[in-house]
Amino acid sequence: MMRMPRALLPVGVIVITIAVVFVLNANKPEPETSVEEPRARSVFVDRVKTGEGVLNIVTQGEVQSRTEINLVAEVSGKIVSVSPEFTEGGVFSAGETLLKIEDSDYQIAVINAQAEVARQRTIVDQGIADAEVARQQLAGKNASALGLKQPQLAEARAGLLAAQALLQQAELNLARTEVSLPFSGRIRSESVGLGQYVTAGSTLAEAFSTELAEIRVPLTDTQLQSLGLPIGFQSSEEYAPQARVFAQVAGEVRQWQGRLIRVESAFDSDTRVLFATVHVDQPYSEETIALSGMPLAVGLYVTVEIEGQTVDEGLAIPRDALRTGSKVYVVDDGKLDIRQVTIQHSSEDEVIVTAGLSLGEQVVVSAVRDPIQGMRVSPLESGSALQSAGQAEAVQ
Repeated sequence: MMRMPRALLPVGVIVITIAVVFVLNANKPEPETSVEEPRARSVFVDRVKTGEGVLNIVTQGEVQSRTEINLVAEVSGKIVSVSPEFTEGGVFSAGETLLKIEDSDYQIAVINAQAEVARQRTIVDQGIADAEVARQQLAGKNASALGLKQPQLAEARAGLLAAQALLQQAELNLARTEVSLPFSGRIRSESVGLGQYVTAGSTLAEAFSTELAEIRVPLTDTQLQSLGLPIGFQSSEEYAPQARVFAQVAGEVRQWQGRLIRVESAFDSDTRVLFATVHVDQPYSEETIALSGMPLAVGLYVTVEIEGQTVDEGLAIPRDALRTGSKVYVVDDGKLDIRQVTIQHSSEDEVIVTAGLSLGEQVVVSAVRDPIQGMRVSPLESGSALQSAGQAEAVQ
């Protein structure tokens, strides 16, 4: 037998090894295959309940005074007296004198006007006497009106009326030297002081009334629907929706009682929302302070809850069950069903829907990552209407 050349021996070993590996690989058993379904994702759910009661809407706004004005001097002169309340934050009553302008010139003007009235009254008396004499002398004759002194008497009477008007103007200017306001309120800021000369038309101070506070609040279309009021609504003595005003003052949440007065007739061109006005009577009164612990201060930013219409039929779900685009995730036979719902009212705690759900169905109240229609889910009944997203993620 011929021997293989020694140089070809390594090549033969390699070839034999490759052949053995190929044979073993071709005859290896096929691995068992199995299809594992994706694990059901755990979610917190709550039941759809009957929604009945009053639909209260919540909005926000800034407290303003119903009346806020610039106090302006109506006559010129030097300020000779100032009330202690004529200062920033000062409290005044209707008709209270806040400051006094020197009135010597105006008193003199009144005296001169009174003298002129007396002189004109004498002229009128003389005209009456002359007219009576002329009437007697020209009795039975075809005398003219001029001959009977009638135009002269009319001129005298007109002069008396003019003198009386000047007297009224002088008295009015004298009264205007005592500056006051026709309402009770507070001074926001003052612009003048004792001894300063002011001219008619000069701004003396800024003041606002404390008889009525006004809060202008925005309303969305859904909120307007919950109120059940038309655009342009005006309250009456028989009907004015109640409103509760809340704000945190001095570390505590305070509450004041008000009423919705009107819904404006046009949308705001900048924000595209409709505004309504809420009134609170006597925001600085002792009674208000006794009930709320604080006055409802002008400039305070507040939350307003307005009483809406009553709902007899509807379905309520937790607020956390509502998703973007008015969608709700429903657990149906262990699978996720993404539904579109019709919302009638929405608050911080719950949502009232009129279509898209049935009583007793399970709605998801926890976060769901990458939701897909028909995905398998494992519902966990929540003890309360709300569960945090962090709890849901921990369960997953």
